[in-house]
Amino acid sequence: MAAAGPSVFLLMVNGQVESAQFPEYDDLYCKYCFVYGQDWAPTAGLEEGISQITSKSQDARRALVWNFPIDVTFKSTNPYGWPQIVLSVYGPDVFGNDVVRGYGAVHVPLSPGQHKKTIPMFVPESTSKLQKFTSWFMGRRPEYTDPKVVAQGEGREVTRVRSQGFVTLLFNVVTKDMRKLGYDTGPLDTHGISGPSPPQGLPR
Repeated sequence: MAAAGPSVFLLMVNGQVESAQFPEYDDLYCKYCFVYGQDWAPTAGLEEGISQITSKSQDARRALVWNFPIDVTFKSTNPYGWPQIVLSVYGPDVFGNDVVRGYGAVHVPLSPGQHKKTIPMFVPESTSKLQKFTSWFMGRRPEYTDPKVVAQGEGREVTRVRSQGFVTLLFNVVTKDMRKLGYDTGPLDTHGISGPSPPQGLPR
């Protein structure tokens, strides 16, 4: 009797939130969380985390280095809603309050292997000079109540934002059983782990 084929495929992601460049700021920490479609479910690892506080390096790069690990495995029956990682960076203002210094998001790379991604970060802006002054004076800067909104297109076009800094991520991606479910992932190795070409028909 033939064995039944797989009903789900796996996406295994590990790596790290490596470093950041925020020329104007120091002593920052980073939060991450994953956003994914309704057909996806985490099966192992952590889908959110918060790093240590780091200070700028003393070399010419003046980088903020976290090397904060990411390790999560998802299962799904459908590539729609391919996971994104959402980053939020925080640090102290002149009054010692923790305020957001940047938001950013990127899809987990579609093709297996090692990937390095540099994500441009942004912050929401107050819409008037009075609001800007009030938020500075009160120590309360505009921020999203739920950072996951960063990964969604809906409503973003009405938000005024300003670019601010970059965060570099390192991903190691492995997929399993996508080809067996009919998704073209390129050549397979002997362990059934997909090769280097990206699955067809996935969101760009």
